[in-house]
Amino acid sequence: MTIFNELKASLEEAIEIRQGNKPPSRLIRYEVADVKALRAKLDVSQQELADALGTSVDTIKSWENKRRNPTGLAAKVLATIQDNPNYFHDLAAH
Repeated sequence: MTIFNELKASLEEAIEIRQGNKPPSRLIRYEVADVKALRAKLDVSQQELADALGTSVDTIKSWENKRRNPTGLAAKVLATIQDNPNYFHDLAAH
């Protein structure tokens, strides 16, 4: 099978799944951290959270306003902080 045929078959399968004609082989769900609520719980400013995560205040604002969602390592770190708020203080100390 050529790569073109593999891609075509994959896209056809995706369409079938999207239309509800075929179940996906696996489904991954994850909860996006509520950054605004988390920051309020920690009682820290947007700047303090941005500094601890090594990102900009604009990024924190985008997450809080739901214009963007944290992804990758940021999402994992926020999930860890959500589960263990003391982790934030350890992170902020570095």
